[in-house]
Amino acid sequence: MRRFVESIKLKDGIFYRLELHQERVNKAFDTFFPEEEPIRIFETLNEYAIPREGIYKWRILYDSDLLSVEFGPYIRREICTLKLVETELESSAFKSEDRAGFNAAFAQRGDCDDVLLVRNGLLTDSSYSNIALFNGTDWFTPRLPLIYGVNRTELLEESKLLEKDISIDSLKDFQQIALFNAMIEFGEIILDIDRIV
Repeated sequence: MRRFVESIKLKDGIFYRLELHQERVNKAFDTFFPEEEPIRIFETLNEYAIPREGIYKWRILYDSDLLSVEFGPYIRREICTLKLVETELESSAFKSEDRAGFNAAFAQRGDCDDVLLVRNGLLTDSSYSNIALFNGTDWFTPRLPLIYGVNRTELLEESKLLEKDISIDSLKDFQQIALFNAMIEFGEIILDIDRIV
């Protein structure tokens, strides 16, 4: 049975993007477990003593039922360089527990801090985050990422990002790249394009 993960940010007692996490859980249940009632994230998290200070990562593992809830302080990795790496990973609306493909790609980073994944000549994601590129006027995120992250969804809904296909050849048209996910806010990691190897 397939197993899925939601990684939820808690900062100073406030959970981020719970509704979007719940929507993704609901879609997973509709797709893989249509006879079952989706787990309720808000109710699940409220069963725990919630830290009121600091940044924490809450990891919910589930299949047709809740399997585990883990949490701990979150420390962001330092990312200064990215290496372009080809991948055959498929896009997914869900965050699978199985990260073997991402881990294999990450292992190819060489001296870089992370990888920038390329599928069929188009940029997708890093090994652990969605991406957006700045052309001097607007921020663009790949139309077909590998993971449809909740932060990405929120940024698109707020019209802070635009979707488009971004080829390797078009990298020269951009000045910066941003990395973001459920734990990392847009703007926290921004690199100049020349940091891509």
